[in-house]
Amino acid sequence: MAELAASEASLFHTPLHAEHLALGAKMVPFAGYNMPVQYPTGILTEHLWTRDHAGLFDVSHMGQAFLIGPDHATTARALEALVPADVTALAPGRQRYSQLLSEDGGILDDLMITRPADTAEDGRLMLVVNAAMKEADYAHIEAHLPSDVRLVRVYDRALLALQGPAAEAALAKLAPEVVDMAFMSAHPARVGDIDAYVSRSGYTGEDGFEISAPAERAVEVWRALLADPEVKPIGLGARDSLRLEAGLCLYGHDIGPTTSPVEAGLLWSIQKRRREEGGFPGADRVRREIAEGPQRIRVGLRPEGRAPAREGVVITTPDGREVGIVTSGGFGPSVNGPVAMGYVSPDVSTPGTELHLIVRGKPIPARIAPMPFTPHRYRR
Repeated sequence: MAELAASEASLFHTPLHAEHLALGAKMVPFAGYNMPVQYPTGILTEHLWTRDHAGLFDVSHMGQAFLIGPDHATTARALEALVPADVTALAPGRQRYSQLLSEDGGILDDLMITRPADTAEDGRLMLVVNAAMKEADYAHIEAHLPSDVRLVRVYDRALLALQGPAAEAALAKLAPEVVDMAFMSAHPARVGDIDAYVSRSGYTGEDGFEISAPAERAVEVWRALLADPEVKPIGLGARDSLRLEAGLCLYGHDIGPTTSPVEAGLLWSIQKRRREEGGFPGADRVRREIAEGPQRIRVGLRPEGRAPAREGVVITTPDGREVGIVTSGGFGPSVNGPVAMGYVSPDVSTPGTELHLIVRGKPIPARIAPMPFTPHRYRR
């Protein structure tokens, strides 16, 4: 018990930690933080509530930072030396998904990039990176910046995600202007009487928002949103099952230092100019895989029966030839059955192809399935 107490004491807490405890959350270590994995109603109920209503997630463990340079062109070029996205063409008030790449084209992390809507902030880019990777990301970025661009880490803000079909109506009660926001847009907003920064984005496949607010006022935002009967608190367990059904990658599992954006099915996140010009780490590999095809491809899998296939399960052809590995898997509450993602060789990647998943030494029949497993419902 003493060891457990010491371990818990070494974990970081988000500004909403006491709120989770008061709501009866089951807390677990995650990326160095003590985080809610579920609340008393359980993961299945939380997952389905988010699909049908609105779920509120504490994602304050994520890394928030700014790149700041003399003007947008300079800051964008500095970031384009590290990521394959077209940051230069990013319009004010718009957000873009990309990846930090190594010299051999592997993914060091994935991130969200936002250009502030206010022209007075020209030269700034907002970054949100994964919790487990944020300090490594910051060090990597800083080591490659030109002298006129600097990275500013942000530790005094919380991040909340409100996701689901009722998210707009719930947030609009506090910030009416959000009804006019399009998918992947981002703007300052007054949430009640609190100055926040809101993007229309998320990690569930549903319409929704991410709200960056001052840490000292995060509890007020949290409670104001939960006052709506359509909004319930949701833990990391349902966040994972929601993103899996949506076919979204989890860093360190579905993508990582050995996978390229092309293998991962993320070519959509590399705009035409960057594909043609290159100029980012790993560009030779990325362009070669675009031209010749990658050696492996991320695919969706639908196992037969009810038993899920977890990360690390070997994928074979029906005659036993090993062709890949599962990187994420679990039960999909919205599709009422097991779903998985993994990498396979291109010759068996066509939807409908029959394969076997070797679970505890037993081959489980499965088929390659299109992703997402449940339709995206973003506000286009």
